[in-house]
Amino acid sequence: MDTTPKKRLEIVIEAPVLDRLCRRLDQLKVSGYTVMPAVSGRGKNGSWSRKGEISESQRMFVLFAVLDDKDLPPVLDEVYALVSSQIGIVTVSNVEVIRADHF
Repeated sequence: MDTTPKKRLEIVIEAPVLDRLCRRLDQLKVSGYTVMPAVSGRGKNGSWSRKGEISESQRMFVLFAVLDDKDLPPVLDEVYALVSSQIGIVTVSNVEVIRADHF
């Protein structure tokens, strides 16, 4: 089976910023992305958890998308502009996909 190289963009972001991030990705014509709740974790400021949180302001989400290498730079510019003043972690990795027409 043949595979096609792509880039995986993964962003951990605060709930209040999630809608803005999705709108920017839509404006950039990112073909698709998936959003999942982040339940708990550990970072430079220690452990955190959604447990007991009442408001959305403390909740975190993970968004990931698979992109062509050529489409990544403008997306990263927009993502950085959004998360640079917020809590957010952005990673990019190389992946191989088996159905390239979906991306």
